[in-house]
Amino acid sequence: MTRESSLNRFGLSGARDLLRKGEVSSVDLTNACLEAIEGAGVLNAFVHKTPEIALERAEAADKRLAQGDAPKMCGLPIGIKDLFCTKGVPSQAASNILEGFKPEYESTVSQKLQDAGAVMLGKLNMDEFAMGSSNETACYGNVLNPWRRDNDDAQLTPGGSSGGSASAVAADLCLAATGTDTGGSIRQPAAFAGITGIKPTYGRCSRWGIVAFASSLDQAGPMTKSVRDAAIMLEAMCGHDPKDSTSADLTVPDFEAMLTGDIRGKTIGIPREYRMDGMPDEIEALWADGRKMMEDAGAKIVDISLPHTKYALPAYYVIAPAEASSNLARYDGVRYGHRAKLAQGDGITEMYEKTRAEGFGPEVKRRVMIGTYVLSAGFYDAYYNRARKVRTLIKKDFEDAFAAGVDYILTPATPSAAFGLGEMTDADPVRMYLNDVFTVTVNLAGLPGVSVPAGLDKQGLPLGLQLIGRPWEEGDLLNAAQVLENAAGFVAKPSKWW
Repeated sequence: MTRESSLNRFGLSGARDLLRKGEVSSVDLTNACLEAIEGAGVLNAFVHKTPEIALERAEAADKRLAQGDAPKMCGLPIGIKDLFCTKGVPSQAASNILEGFKPEYESTVSQKLQDAGAVMLGKLNMDEFAMGSSNETACYGNVLNPWRRDNDDAQLTPGGSSGGSASAVAADLCLAATGTDTGGSIRQPAAFAGITGIKPTYGRCSRWGIVAFASSLDQAGPMTKSVRDAAIMLEAMCGHDPKDSTSADLTVPDFEAMLTGDIRGKTIGIPREYRMDGMPDEIEALWADGRKMMEDAGAKIVDISLPHTKYALPAYYVIAPAEASSNLARYDGVRYGHRAKLAQGDGITEMYEKTRAEGFGPEVKRRVMIGTYVLSAGFYDAYYNRARKVRTLIKKDFEDAFAAGVDYILTPATPSAAFGLGEMTDADPVRMYLNDVFTVTVNLAGLPGVSVPAGLDKQGLPLGLQLIGRPWEEGDLLNAAQVLENAAGFVAKPSKWW
């Protein structure tokens, strides 16, 4: 294999260094990724390919690099989750109801990446409207995880909702990708695919131009091949945006410069409530290993209590569907996207009903109905208001831990390794929702959380550990994540079968 044909295997920092030295061009990198994408159709990760845009941006990046004024992301080919609006390129949120929708504008995050010189290779598959933990609800069909168990060829989920992003990065189809995280949709797929994913503090990245699921929980973040790459890409994605009222007006630090590799004297909390009944021994062992790694690096380990953790999933699955039912009311077939064919005599009500029945998939319909129910007159106080109060208590649990001197909290990222496609889509949707058990608390509290690959299970599948940090301290959190990454020494890659 020539170096040119394997350039897609680099991460952001490695490729950036080669570009700066003039050893490769952005066009070389981009062509290597485009070739890899063409050869990986079976994974179903890229759903809207944009090779013309990619090569045009790569050529422009090479010119900037030659002039010596290139920003950190200049010339680096990445994938964009289908939830981000991209000008003139289909942006469907993996839903039939947005079929044919090509926005006339660019989301703030994808615009920032473009301004930083990043090269968009295309749009990535995901769960419909980001609702799912396995990437089995997309109108484009399932995404496959490039990883397989040692002993069989069963198709595995890459996790969700950012499953296309996780699969594409793990399979080296792009150097990195954008994801969004409402209840774990960056961190859970990152863990399932053996890559790094960070959900920043709520308000750190603009939500403008990202198709909304649950507006008080959604946050964009990078999915990358290393912690250093996550720091590079996160810096490019962050920043205040006057178009998003929840965007924080804070300066964006140089996250990469904060990767000192030193966490001596830091305190790491281990929450006792995250020891779930029936948790696999391998997850328990990985967690213990992570604890030991951080201790060996000079951190102090303390047991902490987050007493309201057990209410997190129920509260999340009231708040998120409630916000979704409100946000998805705009998809009515009037202005854009799919419109149902109407029979003689049908009025506007029939148009709404038929359009939504045809356009929304079963999981989206389920969540819209749950959300509409918990917001209805007789149940608003019993469900929605109560869930909001619980959310406040969960947030206070974290605040109390940080006030007591804890710097980071270490937990498993997921309750298991990647499971087989179809294994969880039985009659009980709650089984699928339990995948979010370690991640939803972070969204409810608006905190930053990062998943780092830390080991393999006995079937050869990756497992991730999660670090949760203080609000707005992503740089510090990434530094701790890099210490964990170095100690774990995870370098495994999926064997190529696609």
